[in-house]
Amino acid sequence: MEYNLADLFESVVDVVPDREALVYVDHPGTGSERRLTYSELDAAANRLAHHLVDSGIRPGEHLGLHLYNGVEYLQTVLACLKARIVPVNVNYRYVEEELVYLYRDADLAALVFDAEFTERVAAALPRTDKLRHLVRAGTVPAGAPDLDAVPFARAEATGSPERGFGPRSADDLFIIYTGGTTGMPKGVMWRQEDLFFAGLFGGDPAGEPVSRPEELAENVAAGGSGITFFPTPPLMHGTSTLTSFIAFNYGQRVVIHRKYAPEEVLRTIEQERVSSVSLVGDAMLRPLIDALNGPCKGTDMSSLFSVSSSGAIMSETVRAEFQALVPNVLLLNNFGSSESGSNGKATDDSGPGKGFRLEVNERTKVVDPVTYEPVAAGEPGRLAQRGHVPLGYYNDEKKTAETFFQKGGLRWVLLGDMATVDEAGIVTVLGRGSQCINSGGEKVYPEEVEQALKSHPDVYDALVAGVPDEKWGNHVAAVVQLRSGAGELTLEAVQAHCRTHVAGYKIPRQLVVTDRIQRSPSGKADYRWAKAVAAEADGVE
Repeated sequence: MEYNLADLFESVVDVVPDREALVYVDHPGTGSERRLTYSELDAAANRLAHHLVDSGIRPGEHLGLHLYNGVEYLQTVLACLKARIVPVNVNYRYVEEELVYLYRDADLAALVFDAEFTERVAAALPRTDKLRHLVRAGTVPAGAPDLDAVPFARAEATGSPERGFGPRSADDLFIIYTGGTTGMPKGVMWRQEDLFFAGLFGGDPAGEPVSRPEELAENVAAGGSGITFFPTPPLMHGTSTLTSFIAFNYGQRVVIHRKYAPEEVLRTIEQERVSSVSLVGDAMLRPLIDALNGPCKGTDMSSLFSVSSSGAIMSETVRAEFQALVPNVLLLNNFGSSESGSNGKATDDSGPGKGFRLEVNERTKVVDPVTYEPVAAGEPGRLAQRGHVPLGYYNDEKKTAETFFQKGGLRWVLLGDMATVDEAGIVTVLGRGSQCINSGGEKVYPEEVEQALKSHPDVYDALVAGVPDEKWGNHVAAVVQLRSGAGELTLEAVQAHCRTHVAGYKIPRQLVVTDRIQRSPSGKADYRWAKAVAAEADGVE
């Protein structure tokens, strides 16, 4: 009894072949949507998979997806899974040196890329010795280098729409590259069966995991349609791809956009009757609020049941603003990582003064990072998860040894998040250990201070970093983006506001106001940028 993602997807296709599976919305209301049923998406993935196999890409070899959101992205992932080729996400913001590192570190044998990235791919290609097959999606920009790449449409046309790929395994790999906040990107190696249970909730996020592979399709056949999932962050960050597969496991519909544009997101929610939106924290939720208060005022949001965030939290203040505009929506702060899948969700009382509090699943514990023993209530430790966890980091034995361990006959992953746990089992996440600021011997976690800052009525977004300080070792610096129309914000006003939410040693000693907070395309914090901005403003070399 094995759980393989391609086998599971095909089992769903066979029971709901004519149900709509995927909708790509270019510009809402223009009629430019591309719609595929489950059988059409299955056939499209088969075509590309056969092309890859016929081009000499073998089971176990790695293929990079250097793509914006689109049908091609999910079609390529499915094609890889069907042919037992390992899909590897590529951050489309990477420039030449970063691409060379990732292409080589991941041992890519093939690459599917958007034509817009032709110049960057051409620059990196001469320094990648294993990358031998290219498939290009879209139209090549004028003046771009000439690459020996197969147009995506031709690759599709040359492949058979039938299956016929032979047996697959629960051990087939799925690699998710994660950049994190420090260091070079690392490839998290998941067995597909482990990813199915840890990252895809075993086929049922709302109930019990399936007990046998056949049960997934049986549940889909017995249920109905009508749920539309809308993952709005880039598919290349992993969470959106997993959200899409959660929808496929339900036999439901996925809607995607090429890029995140708040007004178009809202129009698509109305047009496609979206049920569930996933995004990343305040950086993606706040612009929706602005649009609902402005050009999209009156948008019909009645179909929307839930908005969930993963990778960054939706602050209490921003959640309240959105809830006032869309009263019946359920707002969920989920917690997880590329290394663990899902760990749990935030409690209703999470927020400034109480911290980011989690109801975790039974596989998640707070442990001493040296002994791996569970910590006592109230004592700080590291979050860890057992059972269905990755095999390790690709091509990095050292990081694997530092992050994964065996205990009690089970494999565990030690996450980078510091936390405490109370007597009731509620976990309070303190923040990333790598971002912890040591100020006068006290530990300050940026996320807690950011929550306090973002509850200020004039603050639109904020990041917190540590800056070297002769007296304190490091001082807490706040880098903030003000709301439109806000007046001057002083350090004294920020300190007075934060003093009502956090202890004195956590209060910012420096304030830097910037036009825009820099984040990743998915809304994740760029702490290296924040630290550099704060240090420059403070005159630190």
